[in-house]
Amino acid sequence: MRLSHLGALIALGSLLVSPAFAQTAAPGTATPGTAAKPPMTGTAPATGAAKPMPSTTSSTSALIDINTASKDQLDKLPQIGSARADAIIKGRPYKAKNELVDKKIIPQNAYDAIKDRIIAHQKS
Repeated sequence: MRLSHLGALIALGSLLVSPAFAQTAAPGTATPGTAAKPPMTGTAPATGAAKPMPSTTSSTSALIDINTASKDQLDKLPQIGSARADAIIKGRPYKAKNELVDKKIIPQNAYDAIKDRIIAHQKS
C-alpha cells in the first residue's frame, strides 16, 4: 500500500516538474528558426538598454504643431531649414499635416522625414 502511494507521489511530482524542463533549452543550443539567447544573470538590465513603450500622452507632447510652432522649432526638424520653416509659417493655417505636400510647401521626401513628429491642431 505504501509503495503505491510513493509511486503515485513520484508520478505526480514528475508531472508538475516536467513543464519547467520542457520550456528550458540546454545551454548553447537554440531551436530552429530562433536566435540563441544569452544566459540569464542575477543582475537587472541597465535602464538605458530597454526601450520604453510609447504612450499617447508622451508622444502628443513631443509633437510639433505646424500651426503654432516657432521658426526655431520648425528649423530643428530633419530636412527643414530656415527657408522651409518660413514657407511653413507663411502657409498657415493647415487643416491637416499632409497639406504641406498638397500645397507644395515641402517635397514628399521632407514630409516623410517629419510626418511622425508634427501635427496640425485646429483652433476651436
